Amino acid sequence: MNLSPNHGSRRDGAVPDLIVIHYTAMATFEAARDRLCDPAAEVSCHWLIAEDGRVLQLVDEALRAWHAGAGEWAGRDDVNSRSIGIELANDGASPFPEPQMRALEGLLHGIMARWSIRPAGVIAHSDMAPDRKSDPGPRFDWRRLARQGLAVWPGPALPGDFDAHLRAFGYPCAALEAFRLRFRPWARGPLDDTDRALAAGLDAAARTA
Repeated sequence: MNLSPNHGSRRDGAVPDLIVIHYTAMATFEAARDRLCDPAAEVSCHWLIAEDGRVLQLVDEALRAWHAGAGEWAGRDDVNSRSIGIELANDGASPFPEPQMRALEGLLHGIMARWSIRPAGVIAHSDMAPDRKSDPGPRFDWRRLARQGLAVWPGPALPGDFDAHLRAFGYPCAALEAFRLRFRPWARGPLDDTDRALAAGLDAAARTA
């Protein structure tokens, strides 16, 4: 049974090849749950994880939840039809607690195995919608996931064509702000050779992950 009514069939026979990680940007887990289950809100996700590690399924993974919105990845839109959405209860400024991260890791292991999703297919909401989204934000530990094979992290590389490497990874544009948000959140200023080297290393890591 789906707790949220906000879902439909995946379009054109699509099956999940992406996992999109979000934060709820709400004060409590309960408030987020209620909104994600409210027909008037017209938003949902497949899974919601509380700060204390509680995991709640809102929509069956075989169905199309309404979590990603407008955006694209690897040149394809309708990300909702080809993804599974995970919302982390977080106000957008606080760190992600250890119980929540452990629960996320366990959930990712299962989803990736069920749907044969590669580590490069685990992305941020801000990755696929860089002009309008910032979640899961600068405090989310992507390197931790990558160490477990649950995401990718750039390896050492020489500076290259930033735009070309980001597009090869899947970004819809040369999204410097979104790229830094995930891989170099402390960085400021214009594009530099560190960004270019990380982009090249990310592209290479994604090809082998």
